[in-house]
Amino acid sequence: MGTVIIFGLVSILSLIGLITAAKNKNILGFVFGAISFALFGWFTIMTVIHSGYPTFT
Repeated sequence: MGTVIIFGLVSILSLIGLITAAKNKNILGFVFGAISFALFGWFTIMTVIHSGYPTFT
């Protein structure tokens, strides 16, 4: 159940990197940020759907 938390945090951090790369007009950083955001965001959504949200108990 901890994987959904880790995937979610990585997805949020890659979104921040994507926005920063767009502000700095860094094309390669923007591409890697977009790919990692899409990939880890997909992993997060699919893990929540398949395993459910962690309950912290």
